[in-house]
Amino acid sequence: MELDAVEGIPEIRPGDDLASLVAERTDLADGDVLTVASTVVSKAESRVADLADFPAGPRAEEIATRLSERTDEEKDPRFAQAVLEESTDLVMEEPFLLTETRFGHVCVNAGIDRSNVPDNDLLLLPKRPGESARRIREALPEDVAVIVTDTCGRPFRYGQRGVAIGWDGIPASRDWRGEEDRDGHELAVTVQSVVDELAAAANLVTGEGAGGTPAVVVRDWDFGDHAGSENLFRDLESDFVRQALREWQWEP
Repeated sequence: MELDAVEGIPEIRPGDDLASLVAERTDLADGDVLTVASTVVSKAESRVADLADFPAGPRAEEIATRLSERTDEEKDPRFAQAVLEESTDLVMEEPFLLTETRFGHVCVNAGIDRSNVPDNDLLLLPKRPGESARRIREALPEDVAVIVTDTCGRPFRYGQRGVAIGWDGIPASRDWRGEEDRDGHELAVTVQSVVDELAAAANLVTGEGAGGTPAVVVRDWDFGDHAGSENLFRDLESDFVRQALREWQWEP
């Protein structure tokens, strides 16, 4: 498997054609996987907002006050309002906001980014990143899969990694259940999240900060002869950690 960053992509503006910008700068081939950072997808889809667009309501004021007291750092209630408006569920309110986005991704602050945007601007995640991936894929001349990626932290571990938030042309996971291991034991629970693993691998190439390489071409990776699954985001009924958080009583 080879991973190559697409070099020379300019600063993205609203309405830019990401598929064309990528195709002009690299030779895609049928069977490739193209990963695209959500930051440039959001910019192309006009998902840049200003803090002034989110006048704080009473709930946001309360959350910002409580977080400011807990962290000894002044929190802007307008940012809390933006997080609330971009979320369908507030999983945890302290010591940070852990939320579920409108497309099912659980992350801190609804994935709102304040890096690589002008002062006071917010970069919101794409509204429907799966549809974003499909639009990019359909606009490319070659038959490639597309994954929209983001970086976020992981429970029980330090640091961030790349994850998939939208994809098209590839199953989210490959399902090993029913297959046998080397000793002939049948696998009962193994479902491998390949879109997350490809996103994490691509993030090693794109890097963070001011790298300016938001797209990566993955070549010679083979899904293999396995069943596929589209499940990636857990619902509440199967997410026992979220259920436990709902029952946890945070001390003031």
